[in-house]
Amino acid sequence: MRLRLLALLMLIVAVTACDAVDSMKEGFAHSQAVSDKLEKTVGLKSFVGFNWNNGSLTSVTVTFQGLPPDGALSDISAKARQAIAAEFKQTPKQILISFSIEP
Repeated sequence: MRLRLLALLMLIVAVTACDAVDSMKEGFAHSQAVSDKLEKTVGLKSFVGFNWNNGSLTSVTVTFQGLPPDGALSDISAKARQAIAAEFKQTPKQILISFSIEP
């Protein structure tokens, strides 16, 4: 009886862990797709991070490598918002856009 219970518990843990791993893989794929889309539209490479909480997209962080030569911040934020909504299929509660510059 104990062996069956232990086997069942291990199976439940394995299935739950696989679902979490699949969710993370999917999130990273969305992140890369947003980064690729923004590189094409804005012209700068970017890093896109995300945070999920209980199945809800709570925040997305976009960090561009450098400053765009031309383009208003409002245009960049609109393009980022569109790319995030299109790829993640959810609107996050918060979007943080930043620029990394050389000292």
